[in-house]
Amino acid sequence: MKVYTLHTKQNLPISLSEAWNFLSDPKNLKTITPEYMGFDILSGADRKMYPGQIIQYIVTPVLGIPTKWVTEITHVVDQQYFVDEQRFGPYSLWHHKHFLKEIPGGVEMEDIVDYKVPFGILGQLVHPIIVAPKLKEIFDYRQKKLIELFGPYTGK
Repeated sequence: MKVYTLHTKQNLPISLSEAWNFLSDPKNLKTITPEYMGFDILSGADRKMYPGQIIQYIVTPVLGIPTKWVTEITHVVDQQYFVDEQRFGPYSLWHHKHFLKEIPGGVEMEDIVDYKVPFGILGQLVHPIIVAPKLKEIFDYRQKKLIELFGPYTGK
């Protein structure tokens, strides 16, 4: 069983509370997801984030095939981190940790995603060709969109 990790960091020129309020609101995920993915929340985003929250989405990640994705928010420490885990969806494992910390002139956002692709050896063969580049593209888009929304980090 091969488990992959995607690790990103981004600095934003906003306060910790502004970053937390935006990033911990499930409704904002649509804003920072590429439009072509057809991301829509079906249920579960009507309350402030809490441990045990189940959120259901429809997403179209590959070949225009709509896929239902169900995640659970398993851990929340206000203005520090939260964790979402896939309960049903395209991955055999999806464990996504979102960390925030105050830095001079803004906030550092860190994402660590541990994931496993389905279909055994076939999935492992497809991973470097389709899955890894697609995840990189999604997180690159997210970083660009956050800069559009909040401006570039200057360190001041």
